[in-house]
Amino acid sequence: MKSKGSKRSKPLRSMWPLSVVDYTLTNALGLGRAATQEGFLNHRSGLKPCDFEGVNFVTTIGRVDGIEQHALPEAFKAYDGRNNRLAHLALLQDGFMSRVAALRQSLGAHRIGVILGTSTSGILESERAYTQRDPISGALPADFHYRETQNTFATADFIRRILQLEGPALTVSTACSSSAKVFVNAARWLEANLCDAVVVAGVDSLCLTTLFGFHSLDLLSEEPSRPCAIDRAGISIGEAAGFAVVTPFNPKVGRLTVLGAGESSDAHHMSSPHPEGLGAAMAMTGCLKTAKVDPKEVDFILLHGTATRTNDPAEDRAICQVLGEGNHAASIKGHIGHTLGAAGIMNALTACIALEGGFTPGTLHTETIDPSIRSQVALKPNIHEPLRTILSNAFGFGGSNACLLMGLHHDS
Repeated sequence: MKSKGSKRSKPLRSMWPLSVVDYTLTNALGLGRAATQEGFLNHRSGLKPCDFEGVNFVTTIGRVDGIEQHALPEAFKAYDGRNNRLAHLALLQDGFMSRVAALRQSLGAHRIGVILGTSTSGILESERAYTQRDPISGALPADFHYRETQNTFATADFIRRILQLEGPALTVSTACSSSAKVFVNAARWLEANLCDAVVVAGVDSLCLTTLFGFHSLDLLSEEPSRPCAIDRAGISIGEAAGFAVVTPFNPKVGRLTVLGAGESSDAHHMSSPHPEGLGAAMAMTGCLKTAKVDPKEVDFILLHGTATRTNDPAEDRAICQVLGEGNHAASIKGHIGHTLGAAGIMNALTACIALEGGFTPGTLHTETIDPSIRSQVALKPNIHEPLRTILSNAFGFGGSNACLLMGLHHDS
């Protein structure tokens, strides 16, 4: 029985699909959507020999130019660090901040949430602080702002404040699936009427922890990564930032949609995938189920495609289990590197670019596909008309898996 004066809660909205109102992305190919699209269409790579300070081994990286010179607004001086600079640099592209400002005016700042996916946040600032600690006491330098730079929530807090939003904010940190899972969390918030729009994001920047960490696991390639190649030799680590605004489905705000999503946690191993792709298959199956889409209706797959010896064939086995053999697919990691916590949103927003542009990217640097891989991995970009759906995979350490189905409405 209701207590006197209690208010009836609002009914739940439908969780899927979501509308993608606007988006922007920045990576080693350049700043904003146009630079990324040009890189894919011209089959250009942003990977270069590693010149990151403190690295004493040979590898390639996907570095975003201009971060070192980029200055945050004076009011955000405490937030100054590579991850937040990268986030701000990306937010300035494609008129994204103006679009959010317009939504803030129409919906109210308290009705727009922020969900960020990241794996390392601003750990580079801690690395630097430890090299500058007091030689006697061991104290960290006084100008090190842990809360605003390295804390896992730091960049989500920075994004919310720079966009002047007052809705709920959250950081998802599930390794390389982090910024795919932000879309799923956003759908739950919207379904529960916690907000009317959500800014979803993925931001991960270069740091010594990931470079030396993956090197210690013998997972880094000395040359640009070659996903799905017979001679693949490992990962090229990149950095990137991507942002999108999602709302409950509304065809009036645009044609791009997130049709559905699937998540799983197979917990097979801390750093190796299940050899048969068990968790990946579960995530893809769940995604198609929530989207109510038959496997035959998937036009293209953006692979997680890391170019490691074990990950690529495991993902392919999962795809064959769920969608059958011979599906058209590609990995963008030869273009921008493996952007870790930002990898999920890089795939999702690449799908948006491809759906709107009527093309699919190729798999750069790969010359000969591993014959054990049964998907049709595209080596060159292709023009497609019409494209309606692209499946986007993101699989992380510890068996944390996420899959999104991105869609485009075509005029009837």
